[in-house]
Amino acid sequence: MRSLLWGLALCVPAICVAAPEAAWVGSWVASPQVVWGADFAFPTGVPEVLDDQRVRQVVRLSVGGRRVRVVLSNAYGTRPVTISAAHIALAGQGSAIVAGSDRVLTFGGSTAATIAAGAPLDSDAVDLVVGPLQRVVVSVHLPVPTQVTTFHWDGRQTGWIVEGNQAAAPAVATDRPITARILLSAIRVDAQFDTHAVVVLGDSITDGNGATVDADTRWPDFLAKRLAARHVAVLNAGISGARLLDDRMGANALARLDRDVLAETRLRALIVLIGINDIAWPGTAFDPHGMRPTAATLIAAYRQLIERAHAHGIRVIGATLTPFEGALQGTPLADYYAPDKDVLRRQVNDWIRKGGAFNAVIDFDAALRDPLRPQCLRPAFDSGDHLHPGDVGNRAMADAVPLDLLIVDR
Repeated sequence: MRSLLWGLALCVPAICVAAPEAAWVGSWVASPQVVWGADFAFPTGVPEVLDDQRVRQVVRLSVGGRRVRVVLSNAYGTRPVTISAAHIALAGQGSAIVAGSDRVLTFGGSTAATIAAGAPLDSDAVDLVVGPLQRVVVSVHLPVPTQVTTFHWDGRQTGWIVEGNQAAAPAVATDRPITARILLSAIRVDAQFDTHAVVVLGDSITDGNGATVDADTRWPDFLAKRLAARHVAVLNAGISGARLLDDRMGANALARLDRDVLAETRLRALIVLIGINDIAWPGTAFDPHGMRPTAATLIAAYRQLIERAHAHGIRVIGATLTPFEGALQGTPLADYYAPDKDVLRRQVNDWIRKGGAFNAVIDFDAALRDPLRPQCLRPAFDSGDHLHPGDVGNRAMADAVPLDLLIVDR
């Protein structure tokens, strides 16, 4: 009955009371990163320059609504970015859109826009009814040579770069697929009044490295499915390679907290699962001269996250760091794991569980570890690299989250 009354007036004789209005809330995000140089171990997977090309990207939302807004980001650009056209539509198969669902996006009433250097750009609201877990397609045309400086590397979703302005095309054919996100950083929906959001701040385990591409099998995806009927959006602010304290593959968690967490509307809870790269990166090819932090240093950083979120009335839920013995063997990061690094991980986990700083704790370590070798992922949950869970492990992580922690009335 509540959904039937959404947006209507409730009237009784001699009295007419307006129902609570719908509210804008994030339904999907991809945290912006600076594009790294050619000297870095991983290729970017995106061209250096786009010129008279259109980028088409598919997104699965978490909650639905009757209108949508799209957010583009030039966060790490040093020059403005010009777009000549942008569209959103319901997703069909592959790169196709559902017939009749295409909508032109405008920005201040104009179909063309400029994204200022270092800034985001929000579209105007557009009428498009989307359901929970709905997939949508966003297409953006870049008419002039544009250096790609802002992206999200590990998108786990196929997108397409197409020559010319075909933003409204029902489908595309191209030999230039991508799995990174270019410019696209968020989609917000005009949801019903009792909808709220949860952000997951994390690294590659949250971003989905190890999950099947195009399958929406990251652990926040599975969590979003569990919460969809409860009107709770799950926003995945994971960045592969991200750290609590230091930069490289994305800004450190303390630096991006305002943008990726505190700026979200109707946010009730924050899940923090980050720190394993702080422990394991120093001394590897990723950070050959880095110094490993102490447990006290990591704990102080967690406390900062907690205090800043609490100042905004947000519950903060700590998640224990998962096992990683044998991680990344056969790669340039074969020294990612060491027994003394695991000692530090267990010290941090002990504080997360018993320190009392978090409002609640999710014990992902206990959920994923092998009972016979607790320093290792359980084989059924392992993607194969002994660091990242696969699809089955991601589902186990989502199932380990008590939903009552995330459904909080104010």
